[in-house]
Amino acid sequence: MLSNSAKYAFKSVLFLALNSNAQKRIMAKDLAESIQAPKAYVSKILQELSRQNIISSVRGPKGGFYLSTSNLDGYLIGIVLAMDGEKKLHSCVLGLEKCNEEQPCPLHDVIHPTRSRFLAYLNSETILEFTKKYPKDDQFFE
Repeated sequence: MLSNSAKYAFKSVLFLALNSNAQKRIMAKDLAESIQAPKAYVSKILQELSRQNIISSVRGPKGGFYLSTSNLDGYLIGIVLAMDGEKKLHSCVLGLEKCNEEQPCPLHDVIHPTRSRFLAYLNSETILEFTKKYPKDDQFFE
């Protein structure tokens, strides 16, 4: 249901939420290393998230990326929409163009309830709420 870009975006936002603020910004290369992703790929993702006001950034030698208080109040759906767009959220898991309620593919009725719950969650959960669910004793980013 999520592209690799969306998955890296979620990891990036979670990492920034846990490790940054306006005074402690994180460079793209350091974030990429921490989430074990290609630097160029993460840089593009961070630029798009910043353009969409999902994360904040400062340019220059002491610049970097961080989450502001208003960023933390954003909903998770914004991350997915920034990376994948609306169409991807509703597309057929088999990639069939004609799959819909009237002409469902063999997996449509299996996936539809899960997709509906997932979308409801993304639309109701803020980045801050999502971050609070991070297990403090577990180190995903090491």
